[in-house]
Amino acid sequence: MSKLKSTMGRMERPSTLLQEFCEWMHRHRGVRASTLDDRSRVVRAFLEATGGSVARLGAASIRAFVLNAARGRSPASAKNVVAALRAFLRFLIAGGLVPAELIDAVPTVAAWRLAALPRYLTASEVERVLGAVDRSTPAGLRDRAVLFLLWRLGLRAGEVAALCFDDFDWTGGTVRVGLSGKGRRETRLPLPQDAGDAVLAYLERGRPVHADPHIFLRARRPLSRQAVATVVVRTALRRAGLRMPSEGAHLLRHSLATHLLRQGQPLQAIAAVLRHRSIEMTAHYAKVDVTRLALIAQPWPEVTSC
Repeated sequence: MSKLKSTMGRMERPSTLLQEFCEWMHRHRGVRASTLDDRSRVVRAFLEATGGSVARLGAASIRAFVLNAARGRSPASAKNVVAALRAFLRFLIAGGLVPAELIDAVPTVAAWRLAALPRYLTASEVERVLGAVDRSTPAGLRDRAVLFLLWRLGLRAGEVAALCFDDFDWTGGTVRVGLSGKGRRETRLPLPQDAGDAVLAYLERGRPVHADPHIFLRARRPLSRQAVATVVVRTALRRAGLRMPSEGAHLLRHSLATHLLRQGQPLQAIAAVLRHRSIEMTAHYAKVDVTRLALIAQPWPEVTSC
């Protein structure tokens, strides 16, 4: 905190504030690097929008930024903006730069839990996506392996990007995930044959020789979480001629959950595959199974005349 106060005593520079904020979040909140990247983008935009001087911050400027930044975003994305801004204001309050009551100026985002339908691909559409990948190039072999892990195991983008050689047990046919992902819980999952074959094909014919322990590389550097979503998944969807409202890596995770549900798998089994902490998160996918919902739907009660 002494370092923070010394920084505050100097001229307010947006880059300095942002750096101090990231260090504070990492040290005092234990925030992961991927979350810090997301928070930093919002805070950087906030500092630019307010001229970089936090000493003149007021409720009006805070509300104006949130309303403008949330325009056109999904409720979940708008909530991330609010969360980042609140974290930054707590950092400023801890340093004594702004009054504590200023955090109450951050508006809340109206969103109902599990209200939206999950976006997903059908099994045939997933096959189109996998079939559209060019397996004659190293990048194509890499992308195909990534897509198989997203689809067959329901991995998150960050979990795929973090995979290293030591995570794969080829003898036992398993892969270790979770230490660097959401929840930071290590889990060993069975590796399906087709997914394992795709990874081996990339390692044997596509991956450049490099000492980096990460499995998936891009320009001889580890493939980032953002690249998994924006480069691999989005490119594969467009090669297959599919345009989806959501084109991130979670699209394939949602697709796996929906596919398992329609095969008759119980929610508890799907929750185990997706590694959900709460069955309520898995119940989100039950809304897409219209056939089963029709069996339990009750007739609309007749309206009696007054």
